[in-house]
Amino acid sequence: MCTAVSLTHGKHYFGRNLDLEGSFGEGVVVVPRNMPLRFVREGTLNRHYAMIGIAIVHEGFPLCFDAVNEYGLGMAGLNFPKNATYLSDMGGMKNVAPFEIIPYVLSRCKTAQEARELLANVNLVQAACGGLPLTPLHWMIADGDLSLVAEPMADGLKVYEDPVKVLTNNPPFPVQLHKLSDYLSLTPYEPEPRFGEGIGMENYSRGMGPIGLPGDWSSSSRFVRAAFVRHTAVIRDPVADFFSILRSVAVPRGCMRLKEGVYEETLYSSCSDGATYWYATASDPDIRSVSMNETDLEGTMPAFYPLERA
Repeated sequence: MCTAVSLTHGKHYFGRNLDLEGSFGEGVVVVPRNMPLRFVREGTLNRHYAMIGIAIVHEGFPLCFDAVNEYGLGMAGLNFPKNATYLSDMGGMKNVAPFEIIPYVLSRCKTAQEARELLANVNLVQAACGGLPLTPLHWMIADGDLSLVAEPMADGLKVYEDPVKVLTNNPPFPVQLHKLSDYLSLTPYEPEPRFGEGIGMENYSRGMGPIGLPGDWSSSSRFVRAAFVRHTAVIRDPVADFFSILRSVAVPRGCMRLKEGVYEETLYSSCSDGATYWYATASDPDIRSVSMNETDLEGTMPAFYPLERA
């Protein structure tokens, strides 16, 4: 499970919580402009936009969990079990493996609109990376003006505009968006009595306006909670406040038990403006950063920075 958020405050900030039961040895990776990107079906791209994000580098290819390119376009992959459908190769389409799609888009596109146009000709195929499993995913793609959700369904790749600038997991995005209507009455203000006349009800505490905001860690509840906090939070320090939004839907260790001794938790939270990547981990809540400019962006080799954990 996971939660991704897009926020514009002067600049565009993009990031996510990664909720899993274990690490893959991921770290902050900077992909410079001249690092060859070898795609399974679509050849090699030798020159492209630079990007920074969380990834593992497998057989010379960055397997990105999330990333932002040098123009501020961000993209994150989130678990989408029982819904994600990858198809066979199609003639006349760009046949891209799911593990390639983040570098494929961010290497070529400056804006979310460009990404939407690119994805109109993309077919996500049943191709895994080496011996790694084929993970069911959908993706959030955003810049400072537009947020999109891309979902691989049985009848092809669907791309939706995302007005709430939040994404979690299941159900499919149109269902999530429709279910927000169940929470029309939520407000950050103190509520007015509407139950009935002469009953004598009163606000006995501050913060009663959001009563009914779901507090569990299901993907539907996190979607509603993240959307509410994202759209009501007053932004003063965009990076610090971005992490506050993510903390509102973070999963503490032990609260989501998969089996005895195995817990899904928020392994890391991240935020990036395309030049700097900030992150905090479950074992070390201090916000740390990596600058893209610490790497030779005209180079041919990725830079890998292991996540610092307490």
